[in-house]
Amino acid sequence: MHGLLSSGRHRRVSSVGTGKLALKLGLCVCAGQLIAGPAFAQAAQAAPVVQAAPVVQAAPVVQAPAAVTVTPRVTESINTRTVNLGASVKVTAKVVNPATGKAVTSGTVRLQAWRHNAWQTWQTKKLAKSGSVTFTSKSGTSGYYRTFFTGTSEAKAKASDGIKVTVKRSSSKGARVIAEAKRHVGSMYKFGAVGPSRFDCSGYTMYVYRKAVGKSLPHKANLQQKYGKAVSKGSKQAGDLIVFRSGSYGTHVAIYAGGGYMYAAPHSGARVKKEKIYSSSYVVRRLV
Repeated sequence: MHGLLSSGRHRRVSSVGTGKLALKLGLCVCAGQLIAGPAFAQAAQAAPVVQAAPVVQAAPVVQAPAAVTVTPRVTESINTRTVNLGASVKVTAKVVNPATGKAVTSGTVRLQAWRHNAWQTWQTKKLAKSGSVTFTSKSGTSGYYRTFFTGTSEAKAKASDGIKVTVKRSSSKGARVIAEAKRHVGSMYKFGAVGPSRFDCSGYTMYVYRKAVGKSLPHKANLQQKYGKAVSKGSKQAGDLIVFRSGSYGTHVAIYAGGGYMYAAPHSGARVKKEKIYSSSYVVRRLV
């Protein structure tokens, strides 16, 4: 009997202890469940609400324009394939869109020559509305020319085929004339003088041709134009005689040096020199 009372008293003490512990913790035990008290309810109400991030729509993809695929047709023509040293050649380039057959009217074209194992650009010009461009050039050596279209947003860069131009050198006698003409550069002009240290214009040519190749000329510009063989301006070569004229009268003479230059005794107060041909009023005579 004492044992039973002791056991029951022990169960009541345990229940009371549990209730006190639950009150201290702010909890309620009901039907075997643990229910949060006021402290937990307040903590739950204080928790912040996290809002979902807004959905950002992706920017539309911009397609790049299609690349240009047109390869133009570049052709060239030349006025002559054989020239004398110092003479000019004319090279014309034409650029056409083969897809339409129409001329390409914008962009630039380069005139190039094959020198020292590479294409070297000599001149650059813009295309005309006709789709063509013309270059004028002088060359001191034989070789290939070509034209090169540099390209635009409408057409790719493209080169023409090369064209060979042969430059004819002056004869050995012509070379001797030039060599003798050079020797007297710096000699003073003197009217009526025929060398070897002073010259007027016809005295200078008279002396050089006689000394270099044994060719005799009169001491007068107008008379010297009657000697040798007439040659066109475009076919002149180094060593030829150039006679400047007023009408048909010869007023001044010089020796063609090539490349548009000449050797001459210019006028009083000047010295024998190599200078640019300054007038188109002249004829050419080939003496050697």
